[in-house]
Amino acid sequence: MTLHKATSTGLVSRFWADLTTHEFDGLDKSSAIAVLPVAATEQHGPHLSVSVDTDLLEGVIKAALPHLAPELPVLFLPTQSVGLSPEHNRFAGTLSLSAHTIINLWTDIAESVAKTGIRKLVLLNSHGGNVAVMDLVARDVRARLNMLVYSVSWFNLPLGDAVEHLFSAHEHRFGIHAGQIETAMMLALKPEWVRMDLAENFTSASEQRAQQFEILGNGKSAKLGWQIQDYNASGAVGNAQAATAEQGRDVLNAAGRALAKLLMELDQVAAPESGT
Repeated sequence: MTLHKATSTGLVSRFWADLTTHEFDGLDKSSAIAVLPVAATEQHGPHLSVSVDTDLLEGVIKAALPHLAPELPVLFLPTQSVGLSPEHNRFAGTLSLSAHTIINLWTDIAESVAKTGIRKLVLLNSHGGNVAVMDLVARDVRARLNMLVYSVSWFNLPLGDAVEHLFSAHEHRFGIHAGQIETAMMLALKPEWVRMDLAENFTSASEQRAQQFEILGNGKSAKLGWQIQDYNASGAVGNAQAATAEQGRDVLNAAGRALAKLLMELDQVAAPESGT
């Protein structure tokens, strides 16, 4: 990541690993917010690299930086680029940790943050498979370390109607992996790693279930314990061939603004009192 000029908080960078131990000693820890980016390294169909979730998350963070107030004491921890991805294990190139390992790893990092004296932590996620374990870690860290912890997935941030309407309601519902949105963002970030000649409209088997079943197919009442091939044998789901770099830039900019706003709101929330 690129270094940044010192902010009014005295931070020489927004990135944890850039600081010296003496700079941590001088940090106002009572108000500092640590952000742990958690991503994945997993297959994204025939047209995208396995780095997608990490690339998108770091792209959203980069887009947020210009919108962070200079006085906002936010530090981004090193990105955890391997997550919980057993649903993609049938495809070469996927790396995955067990849920047990991830819980221990992220909790250990949170404990190190707490030992530094920082009381606010955001788990910032880019992979749907991480959501359940991220929520478990957030509650456990709150209980054990008495920290203020939020779990956030960039794809759940409010992007605004103009950006949301770049993609159809059908794509929002069914384009869950390497579809139009993720492909567009990669075209904006790393077009050299996108094979648009292999991009297709990768239809989802869940579309048929949605038409056939009122409850099983409504997308809310019942969750399938799925493997990606249950949706599409290619490992991708969504209309990737409709993606453009302009769409991707709009998504990144909107997500960056929303992330910055979330962090500024969190700055106004006090960490738990000792013993509560």
